[in-house]
Amino acid sequence: MKILHIDCSPRKESHSRKLSAAILARLFAIDSEIFVIRRDLGLNPIPHPEAGYAAALSSPGAWVSGRPNPATSLSEELIQEIEAADALVIGTPMNNFTVPSVLKAWIDQILRMGRTIGVAPTGEKTGLLQDRPVYIGIASGGVFTGDRARQPDFLTPYLTAAFGCVGLTSLQFFPLQATAFLDGGRLTADQDALLTTMDTTRIDARVTGDIG
Repeated sequence: MKILHIDCSPRKESHSRKLSAAILARLFAIDSEIFVIRRDLGLNPIPHPEAGYAAALSSPGAWVSGRPNPATSLSEELIQEIEAADALVIGTPMNNFTVPSVLKAWIDQILRMGRTIGVAPTGEKTGLLQDRPVYIGIASGGVFTGDRARQPDFLTPYLTAAFGCVGLTSLQFFPLQATAFLDGGRLTADQDALLTTMDTTRIDARVTGDIG
C-alpha cells in the first residue's frame, strides 16, 4: 500500500507535523509495509504556477491535446503521485483562516482541466481521479470549529470543494485547536482523542483484500 504524505508547516517541529505523523503511524499499525511518497511543502515548497503553465491551461484545446508540455511537467508529476497512492495524509497549519500558500500552490498544480477535472454534458465539472481516503490533520492556534469557535473557517470548506472537484470526496479532518493556549499534555490528549475517530475502513479492506 502506498501513502502520499504531505506536510505544510515551515517549522520542523510543529503541531501539524506531529499530527500527520500520528495519522501515518495509525496506518502503519494496519500495514507495516506501507510505502510512503513524501512531499514536504513546508521545507521544500513547489513554485507557484508561472506564465507558461497559465498559458498552457488557457490555450483553446491545449488541455485536451494529449501532447507533452514542459509547462505542465510539475503538475503531471504531482498528479501521478496522487494516482499512485492508496490514501493521502496531509498535515497543515491554519493560516489566517485558511490553507497556507504552499498548499494552495500544490492544489493549483493538481486542479487541471482535462486531466483531473472533466465537464459533464450539463456543463458541471466532474472529478477524473479515482476516490481514495484523504486524512487531513489541521493545527490551529485558535478555535474554529465546535461550541467554542471564535474564528471563521475557510480551510475545511475550501479543501472539500477543491478535492471534490477532482474526484476525491472521502476526506476526514482532524482539527487540533487552541495550540497557542494549551500545554503539551492537553494537546497530546486532544490529538489522541482525534485519532480515535479515524475511519480506516477502506484501508483495512485493501489490506485484507476484501475490497469488493
